[in-house]
This record gives sequence, structure tokens and C-alpha cells, in this order.
Amino acid sequence: MTFPYTKEVLEHFRNPQNVGKMEDPDGKGLEGSPACGDMVAVYLKVNPDTLVIEDISFESYGCASNIATASMITEMAKGKTLEEAKKITWKEAANALGGLPPVKAHCSVLAVEGLRSAIRDYEEKHGMVVENEATTVEVVSKRLKHVMNPMAGLDIIRTELVLKVVVEEGTVRIVLDIPSTHQFAVAIKEDIVDKLESLWDVESVTVDFIS
Repeated sequence: MTFPYTKEVLEHFRNPQNVGKMEDPDGKGLEGSPACGDMVAVYLKVNPDTLVIEDISFESYGCASNIATASMITEMAKGKTLEEAKKITWKEAANALGGLPPVKAHCSVLAVEGLRSAIRDYEEKHGMVVENEATTVEVVSKRLKHVMNPMAGLDIIRTELVLKVVVEEGTVRIVLDIPSTHQFAVAIKEDIVDKLESLWDVESVTVDFIS
């Protein structure tokens, strides 16, 4: 049987770099869901004067490709400025690992999105994001595409878990097509709030369920 992983993937899987939760990070990003088997959390320490990523770590739940790509991407981002780190692509990470099985390409995408989410979190907290438009249903829906539906392994927009998005002055209301007693209801709600509460003109986020 031909083993599907390269020696680079196996090395980063067996000896991942920069692994672990960071205390008091300057920025953090979370993509995916542990309930559906793939999740990457990325933490940053940033020099406020140079905007260089001085320290970075990750937590990963998933397969060898998931852990290896998160390890590789954190190595690629360390020492770079935020702008330089934003330009890291999933293809660069996959190539650095000697390639990934096609079915595992999403692992690289997930890790890159986790890095970019952490960078955006830092920028939003430090007033570096210039918002030109008010939050709209379209803006909210775009962010909800990064909230996973654990029952399907895809986001809550594509799986039509979102019944309604209401955006009014300073408030966002989301209605989900699952009961509040569902085993994943609390986790999904927390993920939604985390993705939306940093929007510059949003003061409160409410998540309602069908019952």
C-alpha cells in the first residue's frame, strides 16, 4: 500500500512546531469545528511598533494533514509582518510540505484562514481596519461562512442552517434551524458571536433557535 503522506507532512505531524494555546495573545483566530473533525486555532504575539509576528502558536483538531499544515504555516508566518503573513497561500503551504492528497487540500485552506482570522482580530482590536460601509446582511453572511455546521462538516450558510439574518442599527439577529436543546447549539452560538461581535458598528449579537 502506498502511504498518502510525504516525509515533510509526517515530520510536521510527528514533531509539530509552535503547538499549544497562547496565554493573552494579541490576536487569535478560529476556523472549523472540533465537532466535525477539523479545526485550527491560531494565536499571535505582535510587535506594536514594527507589526512583526514575534510569536505564533496553534491548536489543531483533525488528521495528520491538519496538524502538519498548521505547523508549517506558523513557521512560515513567524518573523513576518502582518502584511507579509497575509500573503501566505494554502498552495505555498502545501508545496512546502511536498504536496497533500487532493482530498486533504482543505486542511491547508483551513490553516491559512486561521492565520488570516488571527491577523484580522489583531487589526480590529487596534483600530487598523478602516470600515467604509455599515454592516449589512451580506457582510454578516460572509462571516457566517466561517462558522461550521458540525452535523455536515460544512459551514452553516451552505448547509442552510441559517433561517434568517436581521441587521438593524447596532444589532444583529440570527435565527438557526435547530432547537436550543441540540447538542451543538451552544457551540454554534458561541462561534457566531465570536465572528460577528468585532464588526465595527455592531453593539450586540443575538442568536435564536427554532424552539
